[in-house]
Amino acid sequence: MKKLTVVSLLLLFVISVSAQPIFNLGLKGGLNNSKVTFKKSEINSETITKYHIGAFGRVGAGKIFVQPEAYFSAKGGELEGGNVLDVASEFDFNTLDVPLLLGIKIIDGEKANVRLMGGPVFSFLTSKDVDGDELLDPEYYKDQYVGLQYGIGADIFGFTLDFRMENSSNMYKHMDSDLNAKNQTFMISVGYKIF
Repeated sequence: MKKLTVVSLLLLFVISVSAQPIFNLGLKGGLNNSKVTFKKSEINSETITKYHIGAFGRVGAGKIFVQPEAYFSAKGGELEGGNVLDVASEFDFNTLDVPLLLGIKIIDGEKANVRLMGGPVFSFLTSKDVDGDELLDPEYYKDQYVGLQYGIGADIFGFTLDFRMENSSNMYKHMDSDLNAKNQTFMISVGYKIF
């Protein structure tokens, strides 16, 4: 089994190296539908729609590529809960997100392609705001956290369209571990390759 895996990886590498190189740079933007989840079952979390805007690169050969990105992302949520919250809380936070995605083109046409991608995303908090009661204290937001992004995308001529899911590690770390929170974001992005 190990030999088969090694041979498959070597074959994939040889095919990729002998293929035409990929190098693209572009701009992108889109919508975030984010939700923050807590361990406490009494806290009901609702999604909120925000935006992201930034740039991407793509380097590779053949059907395999690496896609680093950097973009400003606005996220947040709304919380309600029976005995825990007397008043609903709304909160916003902004991050600089830096995903490093590994991708493969599953359909590779001359003018269009479809690709799968996934990898880590490194998020750096740039601002935080809480309205409502005192359940969420801004001091417990982490300055940086790591997540995982995965999804599907398409290129048509010079335009890109991506659908991705992002799941983070704890981005809100409270002394009460039941109040630790993770972010989930569904992203739709449209981009344009400058070259």
